[in-house]
Amino acid sequence: MSDTSVVIEEVGGGEFERTPVPQSKLKGWKNFIGMYAGEHAAGTEFMIGPLFLTAGVSAFDLIIGLLIGNLLAVLSWRFLTAEIAVKNRLTLYYQLEKICGKKLVTGYNLANGILFCFLAGSMITVSATAVGIPFDMPMPKLDDTLPNGMTWIIIVIIIGAVISIIAARGYDTVTKAANWMSPVIVLAFVACGIVALGQLGVGSFSDFWDIWGDGGEPFPGQTKFTFWHVVIWSWFANGAMHIGMSDLSVFRFAKKAKAGWATAAGMYVGHYMAWIAAALLYAVYLKSPEALSFLSEGKAPPVAPGPMAYNAIGVFGIIAVVLAGWTTANPTIYRAGLAFQAILPKLSTAKVTILAGTVATIAGLFPAFAMKLLGFVALYGFILAPFGAIIVFEHFYHKKAGIIKNYAEHANLAFNKSVFLAWAISFGLFYFISIQFDVFLSFVTLPAWLLCGVLFLVFSKYFQKR
Repeated sequence: MSDTSVVIEEVGGGEFERTPVPQSKLKGWKNFIGMYAGEHAAGTEFMIGPLFLTAGVSAFDLIIGLLIGNLLAVLSWRFLTAEIAVKNRLTLYYQLEKICGKKLVTGYNLANGILFCFLAGSMITVSATAVGIPFDMPMPKLDDTLPNGMTWIIIVIIIGAVISIIAARGYDTVTKAANWMSPVIVLAFVACGIVALGQLGVGSFSDFWDIWGDGGEPFPGQTKFTFWHVVIWSWFANGAMHIGMSDLSVFRFAKKAKAGWATAAGMYVGHYMAWIAAALLYAVYLKSPEALSFLSEGKAPPVAPGPMAYNAIGVFGIIAVVLAGWTTANPTIYRAGLAFQAILPKLSTAKVTILAGTVATIAGLFPAFAMKLLGFVALYGFILAPFGAIIVFEHFYHKKAGIIKNYAEHANLAFNKSVFLAWAISFGLFYFISIQFDVFLSFVTLPAWLLCGVLFLVFSKYFQKR
């Protein structure tokens, strides 16, 4: 890459959206550890940990299942995402555009942006459960779908507005906020876990193990999680990021593919320690008179991160939950804004980010997105991950399959039929199987991903010959 190109990219914002990242801008693996630890010990963890308990997991299923599932996620980042990223050094969006064409990427961006907004909305919900404590606000219940009162609506709108305004100030503001908040959040998770162990009277490892025991029946309306549910779900909780190749945009800055191992900091600090710590908070709550009253009536007790953290570590718990929701929602709204900007290029980054924040705030009013987070995250990965298979299969097998790489760019196509047909058939088939035979969506994510990749090679061979 020429010095002139570097200067042009620096003036344009230095993000290298449509050119490979130059050698002078590459970063060592240590730069990625803090980023992944911070991003994955955040608001979602306060919800996911308790939701495992509502799914009736056993101790073995949770502790060993998460150990294996998170390892599979790290391996996916290291040997697929990081490997391809350091070879091409392109963003996901530009890489897809080269393969799919601009029109098809527009559809992907729309889906990506909307799903990001829903995820950010669930994190606004999480923060609202903490802000509402001083106002004695009724907390949303596990089976709540609609807003439960005017106090809830006002708090969600205020939080959403503040987060959106900060996200609209740009990437530097978002990352600075996250870097300051992340150590506080990790410390809060550790403190919550330790205090919860004391409140549960845990004096030995066997006492800790007995918290979950052999598992039990799920709460009303929840899916029963087995060992394989925990393994597969935790593997694909970030399926859109690793096998879906979204983190090509991150690892294109890595000097070597071994930087992919840095994701272990996020998986084992956030998706292991933090999930278990949050589950312990909920285990304490389940022994309270309020929770026992719900259970005696055959109802699911609410999952409200704010009150749970407040019960463990007081005001620091409220602050931690607000910050945790913030550090997830902020970059998520920013990413959604970028996805929308690709569709609405005439709007400024700030305006599309405010648009994304508005959608996320509206979603945050409805507690169902947060209360059904296990199912939503599974759906998110299932929809977007197969697009990553297109990139993976083309990268590793284009020569063996005898197809032209980056065909949309090569043939000046706006819409690559091979990509669309491969995704539509794999998505449609396995979504039908999931619905028709009541198969948990995460179980069909890998088969859909593999089928999409294979079909892409087959269709590409056929259409390129023509």
